[in-house]
Amino acid sequence: MSEAFIYDAVRTPFGRFGGALAPVRPDDLAAVVVGALIERTPGLEGAMVEEVILGNANGAGEENRDVARMAVLLAGLPVSVPGTTVNRLCGSSLDAAIMGSRQIETGDADLVLTGGVESMSRAPWVLPKTEKPYPAGDLNLSSTTLGWRLVNPAMPAEWTVSLGEANEQLREKHDISRARQDEFAYRSHQLADAAWSEGFYDALTVAVPGTDLARDESIRASSSLEQLGGLRTVFRPDGTITAGNASPLNDGASAVLLGSEAAGERIGARPRARILGRGAHALDPRDFGFAPVEAANQALSRAGIDWSDVGAVELNEAFAVQSVACVQAWGIDEDIVNARGGAIAIGHPLGASGGRILGTLVARLEETGQRYGVAAICIGVGQGLAVVVENVSA
Repeated sequence: MSEAFIYDAVRTPFGRFGGALAPVRPDDLAAVVVGALIERTPGLEGAMVEEVILGNANGAGEENRDVARMAVLLAGLPVSVPGTTVNRLCGSSLDAAIMGSRQIETGDADLVLTGGVESMSRAPWVLPKTEKPYPAGDLNLSSTTLGWRLVNPAMPAEWTVSLGEANEQLREKHDISRARQDEFAYRSHQLADAAWSEGFYDALTVAVPGTDLARDESIRASSSLEQLGGLRTVFRPDGTITAGNASPLNDGASAVLLGSEAAGERIGARPRARILGRGAHALDPRDFGFAPVEAANQALSRAGIDWSDVGAVELNEAFAVQSVACVQAWGIDEDIVNARGGAIAIGHPLGASGGRILGTLVARLEETGQRYGVAAICIGVGQGLAVVVENVSA
């Protein structure tokens, strides 16, 4: 068995819904990061890439025609480079990295480019076909931006509540206050703003041609706890979840270059991190926010380490409440979690977020000199994914 290494990672700045990246098609966003990874490695030629695996959660709009293959062609890679698209909703691009690492470990490939893309701004409305021809009544469009749509009537109603309502229920189970959620959200914005100001994200991002977006558009550096506390709740009149303590809707793309140790010699690059363990877990669909807990525990067990060995965690912040619940369940110091900001501030373009947290994790391990890190993400309909990496850059 070969070992799978991370050689590089890059993403676009994440744009807010209807913002700077809204005019850009998702297949073009994907092509930007695919092309950037090739350009950033002088010894890497497009023909050397044996597979491109990209995640995408929507698949109903301009990304519908296997967006990974479209990105290969639009980025100017040789037509001989294959591409496949995976959909595990919010975990899609982390799943892409998991799949790519397995290809390398089994010897099916030597170099695999993974990542993901989402344009929530451009997600279309869909009009389902009718059961009978020539309907006389009105028909309703369904938005594909986020959450349940075209629900199968056989699905229990309690499973198909909104993502926000599911997290209000999670909040009740774990007794997490509105104030605690707002504190976590405030921390995310402050850390993300500081990271950009200090140049941490400069080497991790690439500009999107034709736009002037220089950093993540959803970061609110001037936000205060008082302002967050004054926001109205969204899902229940007496609830706790607001637009301020949940991730926003976003557009963006990410990419991660994986390879064997021998691949590094071919492309003239040193590996930065080794993939040590992977985990996937599923729960009741309403408990999706808590699913990363066991996914990460599985990944650590398979890596042969435990939480006391971990120096950095990147947990995708879909909602502050589920992030706090996961951190509490792991029993870890919150200071090692999302120390450079999280999705509440940075944004959560669904199919791109797994690649973002994986690339950020590698950079954080290099910055601090820590050896082991965990990337974990919750996924709608009750799932979670996690990857454990080892810093080998020293």
